[in-house]
Amino acid sequence: MSNLTVVTYQKPIVKPVLQTESVLNKKRIGILGGTFNPPHIGHLIIAEQVYEQLGLEKVLFMPDANPPHVDHKEAIAANHRKEMVQASIADNPHFELETCELKRGGISYTYDTIKQLLAKHPEYEIYFIIGGDMVAYLPKWHRIDELVKLVHFVGVKRAGFSLESIYPIMWVDVPLIQISSTEIRQKVALGQSIRYLVPDNVNQYIQKEGLYRERN
Repeated sequence: MSNLTVVTYQKPIVKPVLQTESVLNKKRIGILGGTFNPPHIGHLIIAEQVYEQLGLEKVLFMPDANPPHVDHKEAIAANHRKEMVQASIADNPHFELETCELKRGGISYTYDTIKQLLAKHPEYEIYFIIGGDMVAYLPKWHRIDELVKLVHFVGVKRAGFSLESIYPIMWVDVPLIQISSTEIRQKVALGQSIRYLVPDNVNQYIQKEGLYRERN
């Protein structure tokens, strides 16, 4: 496959009216997956910008059980991550929590998840959001050649990463906010402030539950 032209979306996409009932009934759903260890304002900004610029109906925040990535990150218990995601999106009516990977357990392969979601919601047209750093990993994803037929990949730019891929990527302009969950965990372990890096209720949850006190 040859490299594809990079297309960046800055305004909501207006889809042409198609006449088939199956297409008319589709719901344009975004999915932002990840470990969310913890969720931070960067996640919220990405989801909001993709929601608006692509004209989606909603964005599902989907914590994974065990990520399949080679650079595996040790995550705290799933119930804590789920509670923090729920707290972080509670005030946004077009954000929802999706727990199918947590309920399924095991390694969270995106292909298996999308098949499960489409079986349950055949009306979904899925826009799967990935960071620019993950684009280079796509050739290694489980059953990627089948997965690209099931979803639209939406790329979010990250400094220092290429915008080219052998797979079709819809690139969306999002403010470059250099915040990472790893950095937040390190700050908590050092007793430093994470105010404004995470939503206030997530900060309160971390403090209440005593999370990330040990350095890793």
